[in-house]
Amino acid sequence: MLNALAAIARSRVYWFLVLIACLLLEGTALYYQYVLDYGPCVLCVHIRAWIAGLGAVALLMMVLGGPIAILAHLASLGLSFGLLRSSWITLGVERGTVIDSCTMDPQYPAWLPLDQWLPSVFEPWEPCGYTPVLPFGVTMAEALVVIALAWVTVSFILLLASFKNPKRRRDLFL
Repeated sequence: MLNALAAIARSRVYWFLVLIACLLLEGTALYYQYVLDYGPCVLCVHIRAWIAGLGAVALLMMVLGGPIAILAHLASLGLSFGLLRSSWITLGVERGTVIDSCTMDPQYPAWLPLDQWLPSVFEPWEPCGYTPVLPFGVTMAEALVVIALAWVTVSFILLLASFKNPKRRRDLFL
């Protein structure tokens, strides 16, 4: 089992699937924004930034492959914790358990002004307070907390597995 996880941890197929998941999540957010007219809040654009970071790591790993797997999984774990934190705060604001004064300023670092580089994706339109309801009566904030928890778990497991050198063999994951 550990050998299979170590192979997955270095697999370009895994990182391709991560990239696809990121693109689907970003695409869903943009669909809700531009088609269904649910403007994003500051927390929402922060969530988009965390997901974009995960996608960037996945893209890098698809190009570079296994040699930097430990660093990539460490970055993935950090980014997924950021995603979980922002999703958790969004859920708390939505449910009224977190009192947060969301401004319209996303406060990105000066060296990474995402709202200026790509305002159509990373610029907030509305104050915080609610997220749209998805199919099955789940709010976007609830779904994001579950997704982020899963991402943290998978990232942690694969980080640990990436310390093991997989046995060299012909494998589906390599």
